[in-house]
Amino acid sequence: MLIQSSLDPLEKLMRMGDVTTDEPAGDSPTQERKANRPQSTSLEECISHLSTPTGKKAVLKTMMTTACERNCYYCPFRAGRAKTNRMTLRPEEMATAFDQLHQAGMVDGLFLSSGIIKGSVTTQDKILDTVDIIRNKNHYQGYVHLKLMPGAEPDQIQQALILADRVSVNLEAPTQSRLEALAPKKDFTGELIATLQHAHRLRQQMQGKRASIVTQFVVGAVGDTDLELLSLSAQLYRQMQLSRVYYSAFHPVTQTPLENVTAVSGLREHRLYQASYLLRDYQWEVEDLNFTDSGNLALDLDPKRAWAEVHLRLNPIEINRASREQLMRVPNIGSKAADAILRARRKGTLRTLEDLRKIGIAGMSNAADFITLDGHRPEQQMRLF
Repeated sequence: MLIQSSLDPLEKLMRMGDVTTDEPAGDSPTQERKANRPQSTSLEECISHLSTPTGKKAVLKTMMTTACERNCYYCPFRAGRAKTNRMTLRPEEMATAFDQLHQAGMVDGLFLSSGIIKGSVTTQDKILDTVDIIRNKNHYQGYVHLKLMPGAEPDQIQQALILADRVSVNLEAPTQSRLEALAPKKDFTGELIATLQHAHRLRQQMQGKRASIVTQFVVGAVGDTDLELLSLSAQLYRQMQLSRVYYSAFHPVTQTPLENVTAVSGLREHRLYQASYLLRDYQWEVEDLNFTDSGNLALDLDPKRAWAEVHLRLNPIEINRASREQLMRVPNIGSKAADAILRARRKGTLRTLEDLRKIGIAGMSNAADFITLDGHRPEQQMRLF
């Protein structure tokens, strides 16, 4: 395996290009996916404009190395793939490259991942050494998102939680059997779940600033269902207080064992995010979601409307009496809209869709079939076409 190491750090980043295109990292993950595939050669393609917990930022998204000793069946960086251009940066080089980009005003954030070489512990040390230089030598105090390698040691996890604003442990699959078909050298329970558990336990014990925790799944490559993915997501939200679960729709990569598997639609990924937000932000249960016989969400309706079609069309919500939780079951009514309705109800009765528009709630004509206003179905303008 040829690993280039004699180039200038910025030249190495440029030759890497966008190596993290399938690693969503911000708070608007469906907007992050780019048309270009990995191994394009442009420094600008290493920079992603992300919504982060501290605002919108230009973030350097990259890897310590594109070499890897693991053979994950879906991954362009898997061991033995001849088409992959292998590039490696030492911690000092990566820190220097980031500092130059930051001083030039090109980035104000770092997302750092890596292929695994000489084991997970050695690889994790390189990631941590890089950020230690950035934080404590170069005095950068801005946004950092780090990957935790499978099986990272507890002291490494604790250091990452101190140095970073967000850490990720990629579970990749929802069960051991699915993971074996996707990444046979990874141990679902002993490496991945255990790393998440260590991170959660350490985070609970820490005082002051500590990183949030996220994970990611590869969707649809090995028969995994939305029911499996969302059931584990719900468990992680409740038991480990994950701040986010990412879903990456599978697409085949040449020279990998899954190169002939059909790509998964972006719409399926989008529906998973919609359902995941209901589980995390609206305290829905998995049982509230409507799954097809295949165990997947329907693609033609968003999950909230699919629930409303079954439960609210014949039993609509009375806007003037419903609780906040009941209001948030109605399509187009989120937390802000529910709060606006509760405030407006203290001043009087809401009787028309126009009353809802006046308090800033748009698009309610699409939800009119699921509500009543002062005991009556809202009047709607007849559609001409």
